Amino acid sequence: MTTKHADTAAPIHDLMATRWSGRAFDGSRLLAAEQVTALLEAARWSPSCYGDQPWRFVVCDKARDAGAWQAAVDCLVPFNAGWAQHAPLLVVICADPKFGHNGADNRWAAYDTGAATLALCLQANAMGMSTHQMGGFDEAKTRAAFGIPADAPIMAIVAVGYLGSDAGLDAELREREHAARARKPLGETFFAGGWGKAYV
Repeated sequence: MTTKHADTAAPIHDLMATRWSGRAFDGSRLLAAEQVTALLEAARWSPSCYGDQPWRFVVCDKARDAGAWQAAVDCLVPFNAGWAQHAPLLVVICADPKFGHNGADNRWAAYDTGAATLALCLQANAMGMSTHQMGGFDEAKTRAAFGIPADAPIMAIVAVGYLGSDAGLDAELREREHAARARKPLGETFFAGGWGKAYV
């Protein structure tokens, strides 16, 4: 697959400009242990409120634990499982809803977990890999499969691996793989000094 470069309003770093959520993973390319560790290290050094690090990632690596990896595939909705089954790494993203230092509710847990997840995604891009974050999974099944506590929100399951041929995708997904990346104009979601006042 060729790299997609975003059409940005100003120059930005290639790590952001070329990050996109592909689906055509190369199932023959498993990840080395040190590659997985690098991805997790990038997430580990993310910022968090009080330095609490509320993210909890369940790592399902086909190369080292095929059973856990298959369990993660089985938790996905059929649409996602159809293509994500070719990704060699699936990471279940959860958040601890309580602060570690005092047990109080941490209303920033999801925010911080999202930041850690993005760090993993950008590190993957820097390493020549792709990621695809999914909300389409069976929450109850995922919680049961991995022993996730009832109070810990499951935010996403992230597919990680190298992109390959899109020949295994159906026509609709192949079209999505080759579609130009697009975002809303800056002025629709970024405001200048007050809500609804377009930045540009």
